[in-house]
Amino acid sequence: MRDVVQSNGLRLAAHLARPAGAVGAGRLPALVLSHGFPAGPRGAATAAQTYPQLADRLAAEAGWIVLAFNFRGTGSSEGDFSLGGWVQDLHAAIEHLDEVDAVGGVWLAGASTGGALSLCVAAADERVRGVATLGAPADFDHWAGDARGLLGHARQVGAVQRPSFPEDMATWTRELRETRPLALIGRIPPRPVLIVHGEQDEVVPAEDARALADAARGGAELRIISGAGHRLRHDPRAVAILLGWLERQTP
Repeated sequence: MRDVVQSNGLRLAAHLARPAGAVGAGRLPALVLSHGFPAGPRGAATAAQTYPQLADRLAAEAGWIVLAFNFRGTGSSEGDFSLGGWVQDLHAAIEHLDEVDAVGGVWLAGASTGGALSLCVAAADERVRGVATLGAPADFDHWAGDARGLLGHARQVGAVQRPSFPEDMATWTRELRETRPLALIGRIPPRPVLIVHGEQDEVVPAEDARALADAARGGAELRIISGAGHRLRHDPRAVAILLGWLERQTP
């Protein structure tokens, strides 16, 4: 079903999936599902358009309540892209899902940028019970090294639309440099962490996944999928791994 998440005065498009028979079943585990940065000309408009279907599948097969949402600047969500703004959006999605009837705990799962930010947010929010990532980068140094180039790309794909945005370029850039999953993942264990990555990922090298697992100091499950690329949500092996991990989170 369609839903809306409120984040700092912005309306974020969302989809809430419930398993069949959820009514009267007591409290259920719940998952916030986050997408990555849009690609291609005007890609922001179609970002995460397949995530509602993935949310429905996870809800049906794992028996979880699943919230898939669009970060600001993507889909029909309001606002313009900033990494700090996306962190705020993820916090808002957790708050929103935590208040849904029958939710008995919130976990996070995210692809690419969404996965990296899920690690950062989980490190800061003890309410998050666990995190799974698909193709997540270990840091955003490559973006910070060419912040104006990234801003131009964000405008090209439609994630930034206001000509005057950002009002403070220095702050916008600093968020790219200071958002570091690699430095924060060690704060998550003993809560469970799953890191899934494609061996042939053409966007984020598999070395990022290994670095994240090392930084978790043995507290993360690392799965490198042979021959897989970056778009793991379309890889049945990655989805099967995620489903298996969800099933192990609750008795």
